[in-house]
Amino acid sequence: MGQKWGRRDEDESETESESESAAEELTCPECAGNVVVDDEHGETVCDDCGLVITEDSVDRGPEWRAFDSQEKDQKSRVGAPTTNTMHDKGLSTNIDWRDRDAYGNSLSSNQRQKMQRLRKWNERFRTRDSKERNLKQALGEIDRMASALGLPENVRETASVIYRRALDDDLLPGRSIEGVATSCVYAAARMAGVPRSLDEISEVSRVEKSEVARTYRYIARELSLEVKPADPEQYVPRFGSELGLSDEAKMRARQLLKNAKEKGVHSGKSPVGLAAAAVYAAALLTNEKTTQAAVSEVADISEVTIRNRYHELLEAEESLGLA
Repeated sequence: MGQKWGRRDEDESETESESESAAEELTCPECAGNVVVDDEHGETVCDDCGLVITEDSVDRGPEWRAFDSQEKDQKSRVGAPTTNTMHDKGLSTNIDWRDRDAYGNSLSSNQRQKMQRLRKWNERFRTRDSKERNLKQALGEIDRMASALGLPENVRETASVIYRRALDDDLLPGRSIEGVATSCVYAAARMAGVPRSLDEISEVSRVEKSEVARTYRYIARELSLEVKPADPEQYVPRFGSELGLSDEAKMRARQLLKNAKEKGVHSGKSPVGLAAAAVYAAALLTNEKTTQAAVSEVADISEVTIRNRYHELLEAEESLGLA
């Protein structure tokens, strides 16, 4: 008993010393006046002489406001945010594949066997039915293709949401999981303003280009996706960067495409072909070295198409009297 009471006395003395030190810290170093913490401006100032002791302090509280206890409980959260890119929205437990403990030490053979069993059962519990297994496989494909195409996180989220909608509306029977997942990536990229051509999509996909196009049209029609026609100007920054062109050349390529739109040259033409031809023409007009073969490789389009669109772009500019 004596030991317990002694420990309690030690804890109380430590608490008192901490509070005293905190009180000393909240004293103005100039006039020893009262110190006030202004959370709104992130400053600690002296209430007597006005000295700003600290500024740009970090607000460690939540970014939301609550006006009653019920709202506070609803907004309170713990752990990582949910994401649509995982079939369970990231709410389940993941057991790492590395057989190491929290300190980085290797596990014993018995512990490794135990972890292997736990991983197996964890996977079985995470995917309880065929719908979840379908979703898990599809979202894995979406993540793989988005990584291969260099698409940002918001595109992956959008593609995952489109696939979930297609799964809920029973649009998958008769179609492959890979085909629907690929069409979702294609639609999400166009909706986010970072389009990829069907050729680029089919290169990283496990299905043919024709199936991707057919499935995309079906998904867009059934889900009423608001996907605008691809703008050739959206391809210019990527093509220009991969070719190492200057900002001046990229701006010149955009101007060529704007002139083509005014003359209606873009109607019925592939946006990728127009963008590739505009980049090639702009490089020549700004005296930057590039070849049709290099542009063809970057845009994944034939040199014949580039030459045809190149002449049409220059003719459109000449007719406007801008060349």
